[in-house]
Amino acid sequence: MLSFHGVLRVRSNLSIAVVTVSLAASGCAGDNSEPPVDFSSVAPPVAAVVPEQLEAHGHTRIDNYYWLNQREDPQVISYLEAENEYTEAMMGHTDALQEELFGEIKGRIKQTDLSVPTKEGNYFYYTRTEDGKDYPIYGRKLESLDAPEEVILDVNALAEGHDYYNAFPSVSSGEDIVAFAEDTQGRRIYDLRIKSLETGEVYPEVLAGTSGNMAWAEDNRTLFYTKRDPQTLRSYQVYRHTLGTEQADDVLVFEETDEEFSCFVRKTKSKQYVMISSSHTTMDEHRYVDASAPADDFALFIPRDRGHEHRIDHFGDHFYMRTNFDGAENFQLMRTPVTATSTDNWETVIPHRSDVFLEGFDLFRDHLVVEEREKGLVRLRIRDWGGADEHYIEFDDPAYLAYTTGNPEMETSTLRFGYSSLAAPRAIYDYDMSTHERTLLKQDEVLGGYDASQYVVERAYAPARDGDVEVPVSLVYRRGLERDGDNPLLLYAYGSYGSSTDATFNSTRLSLLDRGFVYAIAHIRGGQELGRQWYDDGKMFNKKNTFTDFIDVADFLIAEQYTNADKLFARGGSAGGLLMGAVANMRPELFRGVIAHVPFVDVVTTMLDESIPLTTFEFDEWGNPTDLESYQYMLSYSPYDQVEAKGYPNMLVTTGLHDSQVQYWEPAKWVAKLRTLKTDDNRLLLKTNMDAGHGGGSGRDQRYEDLAFEFAFMLDLLEEGRSGSTTSGS
Repeated sequence: MLSFHGVLRVRSNLSIAVVTVSLAASGCAGDNSEPPVDFSSVAPPVAAVVPEQLEAHGHTRIDNYYWLNQREDPQVISYLEAENEYTEAMMGHTDALQEELFGEIKGRIKQTDLSVPTKEGNYFYYTRTEDGKDYPIYGRKLESLDAPEEVILDVNALAEGHDYYNAFPSVSSGEDIVAFAEDTQGRRIYDLRIKSLETGEVYPEVLAGTSGNMAWAEDNRTLFYTKRDPQTLRSYQVYRHTLGTEQADDVLVFEETDEEFSCFVRKTKSKQYVMISSSHTTMDEHRYVDASAPADDFALFIPRDRGHEHRIDHFGDHFYMRTNFDGAENFQLMRTPVTATSTDNWETVIPHRSDVFLEGFDLFRDHLVVEEREKGLVRLRIRDWGGADEHYIEFDDPAYLAYTTGNPEMETSTLRFGYSSLAAPRAIYDYDMSTHERTLLKQDEVLGGYDASQYVVERAYAPARDGDVEVPVSLVYRRGLERDGDNPLLLYAYGSYGSSTDATFNSTRLSLLDRGFVYAIAHIRGGQELGRQWYDDGKMFNKKNTFTDFIDVADFLIAEQYTNADKLFARGGSAGGLLMGAVANMRPELFRGVIAHVPFVDVVTTMLDESIPLTTFEFDEWGNPTDLESYQYMLSYSPYDQVEAKGYPNMLVTTGLHDSQVQYWEPAKWVAKLRTLKTDDNRLLLKTNMDAGHGGGSGRDQRYEDLAFEFAFMLDLLEEGRSGSTTSGS
C-alpha cells in the first residue's frame, strides 16, 4: 500500500514546444450525395508533448498535455483553433446535409411564440420570441391579458455587440423595478443591473461578480444577492444592497467559509421570509429573516449536520421541510412552528416510504401538492389540508414527465403543471384541485404537420450485471420500424448528482427518428429515478455502476434487436461526458460513434486542484483524492488516465473556451492523448466554441447549428458504412 506523501506537482524543465498542424483542404468539398470522400490527405493537429509530473500518495502520473490549461497562452489558442480547422475540414463534405438538418430543426419550431402567462401580484408575466431574433423578450400585462404590453427586458437589444449574451430578470416586490443579471462571456459570472419599469431608465449602479442569484425584500428598496469567488467560482457570499447606493457600500450578511459548500438566497412562496441556503452534496443549512425587515440579522434554522438534507418553504405558522431526517432515505415532508425550529418540534406530514421518492412539494391556501417518483415516473399527489380529499393526477404514457410550474400564488385552488412524453410535445395545464377538472392552456406546436400517433413510446428494463438490478430504458421510434437488429440507435444518459433524466419530447430529435433512428434514454444509477438508493449506488465508490449500467443497456438493446454495434451511437455531456469517456475505454467496440459534450474526463487532476471551479463541494459526489483509497478508485476509471493504445469509436468532442464547470482543457487534453495512443483510423474531432461556456452558444440559431452538426456526424458515419468512405489519418 502506498503511503500518503501529500499532493505535489513537479513542473518539467522543458519549455512548451510549438504546436504542429498539418491541414490539407483537398478532398473535403462536396455534399453527402457525392462519391466517397478520401480523407487521407487531411492530417490532424499534433499537440506538443511537454511532460508534467503529477505526484500524490507517492505515485507519479505523467501528463504530456498539462500545458493546455493556460487559457491566455497564444499557443493554446492556436492549438484549439487548429483543431477547429481540422474538424471543419473533416466535416466540410457534410455542409449541404448540415444545412438541410438546420432547416428541418428550425422549421419545426415556432419562431414567434408566447409562453403561458403567469399571474403574480397585479400582473401577468410571460416570455415571447420573435422570428429572426435569437433571444427572448420578457413582458407583462397589468391585471388583464387584454392590457397593453410592458416590456421588462428585450434581451435581443441588450445582446447587441456581444458574441455571447445571457440575461434574466427579477421584478421587485413593488412591481416597479427590475433587477437583471447579465453574462457576456459564458462563465456564469453575472453583473446585476437595475432598471425602472416606470421610466425605462437603467440606473448607474452595477453589482459585479455575482452568481446571478438574487432576492428582493418586501420594502422594495433592498436586494440580496450572492457573489462568486473569482478563482473557484463558488457562490460564497450574500450581500444586502440598497437601491441608489454603490456596491462598495453593500453589507455582507453571510459568508460561507466551508469550501465544500455554496450558498444562495431566495424568498419563500409566502413572501414573508428571505432565506439564505448553504448546500453541500449531502447536507444543507438555512437562515431566514423577515422580508419586511431586511436589515435584521438572519436567524439560523438548525445547525448543519453531515448527511442531513432539507429544503424549506413557509405557510401560515409553520415552516415545511422536505427532509431525510431520522433515516428517511427517500425523504419525508415535515413541518415545525416558525417560533420553534429545533428538530424536537418537527412533526410528520408525509411519512417516508421505501418504494416512493419524495421529490418536491408546493403549498397552497387549501391544498398541499407533492411530486413523487415511483418506478422512475413522477406522480402529482393532491391533498386537501382538511383531509377530506386526497388523490393523484393520472397519466397514461409508459414514459413521461409531469411537473408543477408557474405557481407563485398561494391564494388559489388552481395548480399549473406541465406534461411531456417522448412523443407528446410539452403541454401546460391548469388543474382545479377541488373539482379535479383539467384545462389545457397550451401545447407546444410542432410545425410541418407532426402526428404523435406515428411514433411509438416504450419502457423497457435491462438486466444489470450485478444481481437483480434492472435499469429502466425509455425508447421512441417511428411507427412501422422493424426490430430486426439493423436500426441506427442513439443512446443517451447522464447518471450523476442524483439528477433524473426524464422521457420528454424534443422536436429536434425528429430529424433522426424520421431517418430510421431509435432514440433511447438509459436511466442509469447515479441518477435518482428509482429513489435515493439509485443515486447512492452510482456515486463515490459505486461510480462504476453508472458506466456498467450504460454498457449493459447497450448490450440489452442489441440483444433485443433494436440495433447493432455498427449502428449504435452514445451521447452524453458534462458528467455524462465522463460517462462517454469511461464506456469508450471499457467497451470501445460496442459503439459506432460517441458524442461527448463538455466532458468531465480528467477526474483525478481536477479533483486534486481546489482552485479549479466547482471542485471542493463535489468531494461527496466523486471522492476526495487526497484520500488514498479515493485516489486509487478515481484513477481506475478517470477517462484521461485510462486511455490506452487500442481502437476507439468515432468520436465528436465539444467544449467551450470559457466553460466554468468543466474547463476546456479537459476535453482538449483528452483528444490530444487519444490521437497519440489510439490504433484505429476512426474519426476523432474536437470542436471548441471560442466565445461560449458550458451551455454552448447563447443564440437559438447557434444551438440549432450545433445540433445539425452533431446529427450530420452520425448520419455521415452511417453513409460511410454503406459507401466505403475512408477516414485514415484522423
